[in-house]
Amino acid sequence: MPKHDVTLDLHTKVVAHKDIEVSVRSDDSKLGTLLVSRGNIEWLPANNSVNKYRLSWERFAEVMQEHGSRVKK
Repeated sequence: MPKHDVTLDLHTKVVAHKDIEVSVRSDDSKLGTLLVSRGNIEWLPANNSVNKYRLSWERFAEVMQEHGSRVKK
């Protein structure tokens, strides 16, 4: 099973004008960076500084409910 390292770069407690950046690594190789903002959530794959994948919060909720694994809280 891969070992995941997730680091969080918080600029503030409230997401306003700057995204929260979450760097995700698997077994010492970077998978990408998750960017969290007020309006949407974006995924920037590793070794890609141009193209991001963007979902609105509403669409993210739909995708998670449709494709995510259900676990007890």
